[in-house]
Amino acid sequence: MGSSLVNTGEPVSVRVAAEHRVLKIQAGLHRWARDDPHRRFDDLFNLVADPAFLMVAWERVAGNKGARTAGIDGLTVGTVHEKQSVGVFLADLREQLRSGRFRPLPVRERLIPKAGRKLRRLGIPTVADRVVQASLKLVLEPVFEADFLPCSYGFRPGRRAHDAVAEVNYLARRPRNYEWVLEGDITACFDEIDHTALMARVRDRVGDKRVLGLVKAFLKAGILGEDRLLKETTAGTPQGGILSPLLANVALSVLDEFIAQEPGGPSSSPGVRTLRYRQGKANFRLVRYADDWCLMIRGTRDHAVQLREQIAQVLSGMGLRLSEGKTLITHINEGLDFLGWRIQRHRKRGTDKRYVYTYPAKKAVRAVTGKVKALCRQIEITVPIDDLLRRVNLVLQGWCAYFRAGVSSATFSYLSHYVWQTVWRWMRRKHRKSTWRQLRRIYCGGGWWPASSRRSLYDPEKVTTTRYLYRGKQIPAPWPEPAATMVASGL
Repeated sequence: MGSSLVNTGEPVSVRVAAEHRVLKIQAGLHRWARDDPHRRFDDLFNLVADPAFLMVAWERVAGNKGARTAGIDGLTVGTVHEKQSVGVFLADLREQLRSGRFRPLPVRERLIPKAGRKLRRLGIPTVADRVVQASLKLVLEPVFEADFLPCSYGFRPGRRAHDAVAEVNYLARRPRNYEWVLEGDITACFDEIDHTALMARVRDRVGDKRVLGLVKAFLKAGILGEDRLLKETTAGTPQGGILSPLLANVALSVLDEFIAQEPGGPSSSPGVRTLRYRQGKANFRLVRYADDWCLMIRGTRDHAVQLREQIAQVLSGMGLRLSEGKTLITHINEGLDFLGWRIQRHRKRGTDKRYVYTYPAKKAVRAVTGKVKALCRQIEITVPIDDLLRRVNLVLQGWCAYFRAGVSSATFSYLSHYVWQTVWRWMRRKHRKSTWRQLRRIYCGGGWWPASSRRSLYDPEKVTTTRYLYRGKQIPAPWPEPAATMVASGL
């Protein structure tokens, strides 16, 4: 391939060749790591600086929705295109890596409002740092994916939040009956991960000192606060970095491994679990999506309390703490909120039978209605209604696409009426002297549903709900086997 992959014109053939080369190498790394759980990889840095990996990393960064956001150097993906060609940019970055001159810059702090008037701290790296992080991820992810356990779903290729929610539902239903739930909440997870403990886990698989040095340099790069003061990063991995989710999964896999190895965990055979249940001992399964997790327990509340204390000790080794107020023990009959969903056992209407249902949580409904309400307040009544509909539709389409995989029809009906009323109030403010009949003629074609010449208001009530099936062990491997890789590469 050579340096031709770092090409200013970026023809399709070059990008495809780079993708195929990266995919083939990733498949090999994953296979070697899977076949030898104790193998340490000593020659990975050359891959991080490989032209194909940098090309694919650039494509990932440029295609990210944060491409227009600048780090502390003020550069965005767009300004890189304007000031110099992509080929020159990547060639210079590669030379910095190979010569050892590359040094990550501090991330730019950005505080994002959360529910309850709290703030989430994001750290925005420079474009160059993002590309190097993306290349590091391309190299390291196949290695660590071989070690990650099936109970982990967040920020992993081929896995999604729906899989985690479906597993909780599956475990809570008969005949499995994991009815007690330990809802875990880790205090400031991304901010408090211990660097020494994290790097020790990375070293279990990576022996290349230059790669280890790069990872550590990103962890220690510092944060330029909104107050323009530079802060050291002695712990944590800033949210906003491309490498951060992978490193967080490496750290939190200590929890996965602890649960897997404990008697009564997923490694126990069905016969052992049956015997433990008859003896009054607990069986349990972990479901984790990044730092959101819940432990499903077939036992008693006392078992959940004991496991909570054990988990707190395990996490403390990574510098992490359970939130006292938010780590809850609940019964499936009381229900729990997980990844935006409410999972609860209810009596089916008209019968005496009880089933576990999954539907949008009230907090998620309040969030989407709050966004719609805020948009209708923020958008000036002087702008065309099409601008309002476009922005409201984007919010509704994304929300409904996520929540259509559940018992969501009643929620969608409520949301449809709420959105209709909110948009109509905006139209009434826009035309205070117009009658209902006049507004219907202007905006609804004589009907009642708002529309412009280009689009109609998105109607959640018309969204067809589906049932997301629990995939379990049927989730495919993220990288194809050698034969499939060779076919895809045209070899």
